[in-house]
Parts: sequence; structure tokens; C-alpha cells
Amino acid sequence: MKWEADSKVLIQGITHPLAISYAPRMKAQGTNIVAGITLDEETSDINDIPVFTLVEEAVTEVGKIDTSLIFSPPYEVLDAGLEAIAANIEQLVIVTAWVPPLDLITLLEQAKATNTFVLGSGSEGLLVPDNFWLGVMEPEFYSKGSVGIISRCDRLMDEVAKRLTKAGLGQSLAISLGADWIMGSNFEQWLQIMEEDDSTKAIVLLGQPYSSPELLAAQYIDSGIEKPVIAYLPGIQAPINRSFGDATSIIASQLSYQSTSITEENQTVTALKKAGVKIANNVEEIPKLVKRLFPSQRRKSRTSNR
Repeated sequence: MKWEADSKVLIQGITHPLAISYAPRMKAQGTNIVAGITLDEETSDINDIPVFTLVEEAVTEVGKIDTSLIFSPPYEVLDAGLEAIAANIEQLVIVTAWVPPLDLITLLEQAKATNTFVLGSGSEGLLVPDNFWLGVMEPEFYSKGSVGIISRCDRLMDEVAKRLTKAGLGQSLAISLGADWIMGSNFEQWLQIMEEDDSTKAIVLLGQPYSSPELLAAQYIDSGIEKPVIAYLPGIQAPINRSFGDATSIIASQLSYQSTSITEENQTVTALKKAGVKIANNVEEIPKLVKRLFPSQRRKSRTSNR
């Protein structure tokens, strides 16, 4: 993977309102956006970014492209992704959410066959503070430091980064996996990347309380991650009596007048605690838990408050 300031970035769906809003901001921050793609043949450039109707045309004009940032509408993401893969673009970041599941599965199968990296769908992107920004995060909330963030929560990552920054805890790398149920890159991949990254000293994991990726992440942390991890699962404290399972089990339970409950929430929390992960009960606790890992930072914060 190549996530560097000089990486060549293509924006597919550059006339989407989000792309129009964020493309000039990314470019102003130093992101090397070399071209955009739109189906509107009358568009020649947007914010000094040359615009083409085909990815192949863009590659011919600007040379090999490292990453495609996809803003295309959900039903166009499959075609956009396949076109990028055909043009030998090795990294796809899909900002678009709610991509049809079968389309995304087809795209991920092709990506696997061609060794193409996919982040998303529904990803906010990724950010290395003061170095590289790709996506729709708010970079002013982030600061350079040693805390890595991996999120599967829509927009929560910005809030957490803002609170960490306010507490004097900068970030080494921030990754949004996307909040959709089917995703490309997963927790395990990025946990390993952060484990091997010398600049990352602690990891904050933001996940969902009722899904399997977080459980798999807990098992992976237990088996191979030595750096400290703090997790926050929004909704984990909600007093909701919910029954999860396939349709047959749910209907059978209702017909037999029995209340069944599959405690996926408890399984996830138990697995995380078994792996040594500290669980935050709310967003405010995250900086406090991280600070306990850095005594020198805690002393510095106390001194600055006098």
C-alpha cells in the first residue's frame, strides 16, 4: 500500500456534491489529486483538476495513478471500481455508502483476484496528520502524535480525534473502515499495520456492538497485538432487549411465546476484555483511558493546567 503525500489520486464521481466540497480542501492540504472522472462530457476541469469521462483517458494523460477515491452514486460504484482496477489502480477508497451488496461482493472478488486494496464502502477515508489526507474527515480536528484510530462508526472518528487533540494526544494514523455491513479492508489488517508502525504507541478502536467484525478484531488482538488498545462501542450501554438471529429462529421464538436473546454484545465485550482491551463507556472516557498509558503526557497536561 502507498499512502504518501506524493501518491497520485483520482476522484471518480468528482461532480458529486461531497467531492466538489472536499476535493479543493484536500488539494489545498497537499493531496496530489491529478484527475477526476465524470459522465458529464461538458465538464473540462473542476477547481483546476482536469476531468475526464474515462479512467483510461486520465491514466494516458497523467500517468500511473496510485489511488481512486470513489464518490459515484451507489449503483455506479461497481462500474467505477472495475474501471479503476482495469486501469491498474491498486488502491480504492469508496466514500459512497449503501452500495448494493451483490455489487460490492462482485467488486471485492475482482479486487482479490487482482490484489487490489479496497477501503469501504461508506468510508470517511484515511488521514496521517500533517502528511496525507484522503476522504471526508475534518483534518483540523487531528494533530500529529502516537495514537492510531480505526473506526467503523459513521462520523464518530472526527469527534474522538477532536477530544484526543484537545487532551494533548495526537494521532499517528486514522482509518475509517466504513459503516456498511460488507466492507473491504478490515480491523485485523489495520491492527497489524499499527502494531508494526513505530510511530503508533496506542490504538483506539471504534466499533459497532452487534456485529461480527468487532468480535473477530477482539480475537485478533488477543492472538497477536501487543500494543495497548482502547475500544468504544456506541450503544453498548443501551438497555435494549433485542433478539438477533436468522428469520426462522426469530419466528419460531415468537410462535412458541419464548423470548430468546443472543448476547452478541456480551460476547464482544467479553472477548475484548479477555484480550486486555480497555472499554470506554462513553466518548469522554477515551482520552482519559489513553492518558493512563502515557504517564509523561498526563504530567504535562497537569502542568499546563496550572
